[in-house]
Amino acid sequence: MKPKDFPEEIKPVIIPRQAGGLVYRCLGCGFEHDIKKLLYICPNCGQLLLLYDQDFDRLKKIAGEKWRQIFDYRKMLTIPALKGIYRYHEFIGPVIPLDAVVYLGEGHTPVIEANAFLQDRTGIRFYFKNDGQNPSASFKDRGMASALSYIHFLIQKGHASDVLAICASTGDTSASAALYASYLQTDVKSAVILPHRKVTPQQLSQPLGSGATVFEIPGVFDDCMKVVEALSEQYNVALLNSKNAWRILGQESYSYEIAQNFEYDMENKVVVLPVGNAGNVTAVMSGFIKFYETGIINTLPKIIGVQSKHANPVYRYYLEPDAGKRKFLPVTVRPSVAQAAMIGNPVSMPRVIHLTDLYNGMAEIQKVFFVEVSEQAIMDWELLANKNGHIACTHGGESLAGLVTAKDQGIIDKDDIAILNSTAHSLKFSGFQDMYFEKSFPPEFEISPDPNLINSPVLIHPKDLEKVPAPGKPLKGNDFEKFVKRMSEEIAKYLNLEEK
Repeated sequence: MKPKDFPEEIKPVIIPRQAGGLVYRCLGCGFEHDIKKLLYICPNCGQLLLLYDQDFDRLKKIAGEKWRQIFDYRKMLTIPALKGIYRYHEFIGPVIPLDAVVYLGEGHTPVIEANAFLQDRTGIRFYFKNDGQNPSASFKDRGMASALSYIHFLIQKGHASDVLAICASTGDTSASAALYASYLQTDVKSAVILPHRKVTPQQLSQPLGSGATVFEIPGVFDDCMKVVEALSEQYNVALLNSKNAWRILGQESYSYEIAQNFEYDMENKVVVLPVGNAGNVTAVMSGFIKFYETGIINTLPKIIGVQSKHANPVYRYYLEPDAGKRKFLPVTVRPSVAQAAMIGNPVSMPRVIHLTDLYNGMAEIQKVFFVEVSEQAIMDWELLANKNGHIACTHGGESLAGLVTAKDQGIIDKDDIAILNSTAHSLKFSGFQDMYFEKSFPPEFEISPDPNLINSPVLIHPKDLEKVPAPGKPLKGNDFEKFVKRMSEEIAKYLNLEEK
């Protein structure tokens, strides 16, 4: 649909204009810094940054109902820059002109309701939001679209050139960063640092295929992150981990999409997502806060962050009920099937603390919770979900396990409706499914496969069948007819089929 065909009151606002006054604001000293230069920590005190719009109040001058109409009408536009996360341009990147937006098909991933069996099994109505259907097959593309669009804008303005984008990763971040950087060749090149043999083969193949320089080093993600931080502090590189505040801004689109998916009614809604490096849960809180402040939504939904017992520093922090006594302590992670969330010292922890307090304060009641789940529960729930029509990764299994745990703890009410984040495509972590089905999990994972969830191929080769086809050696005539007949009989027998 073309803008000229929209209602008169929508035409002036349907195409967003470059506006706003974004600055980096330090969570420590509160100092604000210009965005013309890429910053990751405050130059004054070294604390983490968030992006703030100094002119945010201009958005409040438009009624919430009008904003809903704007976003709903924008769904009909065919302008590439507005087809992805920048449908919400005024809230995500108002300073970025549309011709600088890098759009590769990210955002607006499907929300799929669980079938009757799963809803009965869990005792709650819930949906999966399949962020594995983003271009690089994970939710990371939301933040990368934002970060690389801003870098593209800096290049256009002459504020940056010959950019080397770099990140540490457990797999998904590197795949996304390499993909989006490759689109901006030759102005941008990418390098990624991975923990040696701690990334699935599928995830390793992605940055290699996108042309990134890939480094593997000993250790886990936290070790890789320290190396990348050192590089970003000492050398002229663009850091693309969630320490980059532009990443957080792009990932806020997850909140906006959920609101729009449910017609902006957040009453009795619960959003469940893995914590990992804590960038996503930070972004989700921030996004809902912005929509709440502008009247687009009238209620803040509950948010539940989930961690495995093998990597649970945020959960441990909030175990202390007295905020004045809480002390954040990194943990030594143990092997986890939720590999991308196997992080013992989340970079965005200061943002989590800041936004959790702000979110609960605005709601005037606790709305943000953190739960922990076992590795066994993560795998069992992932496999059960996928046997019932979903494509959840292990982190989607972590979300579902967290939903069940939260319900058991009374955090979720029977009338609540949950939206679960399946952060990546199930194929990225299919190796863990293989280990489950083959009963080959190393002991440190603490997973004992449930025979009811195991599925393996069945070889059909009747002993009385002497001749069978082979590549380059097809059967013909009576031999082929006998092959088809015996195979059909054996399969029918195995499946207990009745003849017509």
